[in-house]
Amino acid sequence: MKTFKYRLYPNKGQRCQLQHMLDTCRWAYNKTLEVRRDAWQDHGVSLSLYDTNRLLAQWRDGDEWLASGHAQAQQNAQRRVDLAFQAFFRRVKNGETPGYPRFRGEERYDSFTYPQENGSWRFLDNGRVRLSKIGPVKIKLHRPIVGTIKTLNIRRDSLGNWYACFSCEFIPEPLPPVPAVIGIDMGLESFATLSTGEKIENPRFFRHDEKVIAKAQRRLSKATKGTPEYRKRKRVVQHIHERVANRRRDFAHKLSRQLVNGYQFIAFENLNINGMLGNHCLAKSIADASWNQLIQYTTYKAEWAGRRVVTVDPRNTSKLCSGCGALVEKVLSVRILSCPHCGLELDRDHNAALNILGRGLASVGSIPRSSPL
Repeated sequence: MKTFKYRLYPNKGQRCQLQHMLDTCRWAYNKTLEVRRDAWQDHGVSLSLYDTNRLLAQWRDGDEWLASGHAQAQQNAQRRVDLAFQAFFRRVKNGETPGYPRFRGEERYDSFTYPQENGSWRFLDNGRVRLSKIGPVKIKLHRPIVGTIKTLNIRRDSLGNWYACFSCEFIPEPLPPVPAVIGIDMGLESFATLSTGEKIENPRFFRHDEKVIAKAQRRLSKATKGTPEYRKRKRVVQHIHERVANRRRDFAHKLSRQLVNGYQFIAFENLNINGMLGNHCLAKSIADASWNQLIQYTTYKAEWAGRRVVTVDPRNTSKLCSGCGALVEKVLSVRILSCPHCGLELDRDHNAALNILGRGLASVGSIPRSSPL
């Protein structure tokens, strides 16, 4: 599946209709969660998705406001509840922290889905898309849609902009094979160090806008909640955060595309990022770097391109000599590895990237592992 995202330009009335659709779907989500929770707590009965679908028909018969929303979009909201419970029980079974499904407030529910094209939506010839219960909405199709459209997801961002996201089934076209392989060491001083010795500078998007964000948040804290001035200042804060997130996504997309185009095999560290965020001195910088975002983008792009991405155990990759495999103890402040056994002197992160590449290739049986674990 591949998603194609396009900006919508609804007029004032259509914005109200889109928000109304979102509100009815959120109501269906919360009501379904309430009914399933109460059925289990009060009667020990587990309701299925189809049970709640039948209840939705009864709710719509007695509520004109709810019935004015699209029925299939509300059924999709119930499906989200069902998927949330499936994920909850899976985590319980695996002994993980389960996290019971939560009710969604206005700012925690930002999309609804048309599950099929026929009758729900269709493209018009004048650069618009007709949405059921909404009408013809202007859309900017900045690139062609590839594949067979399966669902249409209408999403609202934090600034109130609306987007149409088409999920499509398509047959990927693999890129021509290349002989190059790469190992990547993630860091804070440099965002990434490649096994070729190249260093990628850490963009530090949040750090660059940190003072601007702090100033906007101070102004927001002085406004009275619920007033027009509060909403105006809140939008300024949201706009800055959205800009930072967009820049970070753009950086990760471009870098992942370069890696996939240039290398047949890519090895990353399997970092415990949640555990690393427990370090209050580095948590902000680690979250700003967003290493996992790059790994996710590279992984799905590589799958479509016929490339291979693996993650390896990062333990001791900086301390093991990539030349002879000896363990060279050193503190974090020492940035050069000097091996007393083979005389190798190498940048600490470059050495780690070489070890990551070696472990990655060994994990797929390409070469024997040259260094001890």
